[in-house]
Amino acid sequence: MKTPRTFADALADTALKSVFNPYRDHCILHDRDDGAHIRKRNLVHCLEASIESKVDTIWIARDLGYRGGRRTGVPLTDEVHLTSASALLGGIALDRATRGPVVAERTAAAVWRVLSHIEAPAVLWNIFPLHPHEPDDPLSNRCHTRAERDATWPFLTALIAMIAPRRIVAIGRDAGLALSGIEIPVMTVRHPSYGGQSEFIAGVHAIYGLDKDDPAPELPFLASQAASGAMA
Repeated sequence: MKTPRTFADALADTALKSVFNPYRDHCILHDRDDGAHIRKRNLVHCLEASIESKVDTIWIARDLGYRGGRRTGVPLTDEVHLTSASALLGGIALDRATRGPVVAERTAAAVWRVLSHIEAPAVLWNIFPLHPHEPDDPLSNRCHTRAERDATWPFLTALIAMIAPRRIVAIGRDAGLALSGIEIPVMTVRHPSYGGQSEFIAGVHAIYGLDKDDPAPELPFLASQAASGAMA
């Protein structure tokens, strides 16, 4: 797993019960015929661009969500923000892997609101890099188990070896606790869900040395998507 392509190949070979692997599995409800291939390609392009640009920070949350990375293959990124991810990494090709309307995710909206404001790319990842769901309910979210984390932990260590970051931003307490043994500076910020968006923004601003009174601008899609109920 020394290159983005070998890393993605190994990740695509992973199969676990009650877990959707977006780089391997096909969603019969939403995916294009080559959806898994597109998501895998998106991940490779993001990692290759990050290495080439010498991105020095990794943002790590807990799990892939069914409205975000499960559909795009890009952690913490929903379909609304594929264009933002492409632009921040120099205009790389990132494509939709699904059919139908574009789907938004609240966590991705908060993450990309801040990333677009600070204008500094970060490698985005999750402690558990796949989408864990409830049995017989693939379009649900659940916390990964310790066994699932242990099975995929080598991907996190391989990612750190590839990127060689100078710091890691843990998004949420769960991610921060999981990363407590990492030999790289880890700064934990509040997860933006469940009313934590203001604290999340303030935490990231502090890490990047931005004025705490200089809020990330409200993006139009946040209000419109929330009003339509398209975000989760």
